[in-house]
Amino acid sequence: MSDDDTARRRAALRALLRRPLLTAESDPEELVLVRRYQAELRDWLSRETGWRLQVHAESARLFKTAPTLDDGTHPARGKAGEPFGRRRYVVLCLALAALERADAQTTLGRLAEEVLNSAAEPDLAFPFTLDSRAERSDLVAVVRLLLGWGVLRRVSGDEESYLSATGDVLYDVRRVVLAVLLTGTRGPSTVTAAGFEERLAELTDEPVPDTDDLRNRALRRALTRRLLEDPVVYYDDLDDAERAYLVSQRTAITRRIEEVTGLVTEARAEGVAMVDPDDELTDVRMPEQRTDGHVTLLVAEYLSARDGAGWDELVAFVRDAAERHRSFWRKGVTEPGAAEELLGIALGKLAALRLVEVLPGRVRARPAIARYAVGEPTVRESRRATQ
Repeated sequence: MSDDDTARRRAALRALLRRPLLTAESDPEELVLVRRYQAELRDWLSRETGWRLQVHAESARLFKTAPTLDDGTHPARGKAGEPFGRRRYVVLCLALAALERADAQTTLGRLAEEVLNSAAEPDLAFPFTLDSRAERSDLVAVVRLLLGWGVLRRVSGDEESYLSATGDVLYDVRRVVLAVLLTGTRGPSTVTAAGFEERLAELTDEPVPDTDDLRNRALRRALTRRLLEDPVVYYDDLDDAERAYLVSQRTAITRRIEEVTGLVTEARAEGVAMVDPDDELTDVRMPEQRTDGHVTLLVAEYLSARDGAGWDELVAFVRDAAERHRSFWRKGVTEPGAAEELLGIALGKLAALRLVEVLPGRVRARPAIARYAVGEPTVRESRRATQ
């Protein structure tokens, strides 16, 4: 394979890792690359991660599975960046179920009726009425998420008119995209567990290997997934078998990832991180500009010199920083409650990057946060040329 082919195949894989669902409408150039190299991509992904790749004329879907089932640090987000809460996730599921039964076109009003009817079913009895603007905003946030995914295509109207009760919106329902959203390893109808956690585990359950070769392959796939998905993989977060395999096979695993993705290995005493020099394969960037980015960097620096800190201590630190930087930060940062809000945003980013662990009333610093420590400057005397 030529250098140009290698670069283009790498770009195709990076596009899939960044956006596991590509559509001809939103990602035309990336989709062309994925279609061109689909055989090589499918082979590598199947061998190294166990993930499936499905490619059609109008879409490409990488069926990724999360490394763990208890990570809530990367939620779906609304137009203003606000994280989805429980109600929005339920509305999203109800909207997808309604779209599965919908005609080729639907309106926001009709979709709202279907969601309300489903929410009122005795087996669910979910308290959702659309009587308040907040509930209508939740529905609109869900619809905009589906627009971003390519499940819906807006034909006429806009969501703001629906929010103000002055109009409706017409959409095309793109079934080819809707059909590939679910990423579980088995169909939901085959899940028999009762509790949520048990049902989720069953939905993503994979066969237990029964030979040493299969067990090693399963370990390699699981660790490769984590290295591709998690900002840092700490040895302490792995079970004994995973830890032993990563320690012994780290060089081989990371080399294969580097070759096809362009990521760079950062081997640390406490674990391994795959760093993206182009800063593309992440939904949380650090450092960032503007107020939230500056606060996050200051909190990281503060915690890098400590094992952790209490909530009240960190609030006081952010409040003091807001006073010092008020002329550069956005308006209102010194108002009552602003420090708590800024700290919450900063800790959300740091937790998503595996730099802190947020506990009740306290924040624990994780080892990789040491990269944000500020040391004393070293002044070196320049040497004068001698004759």
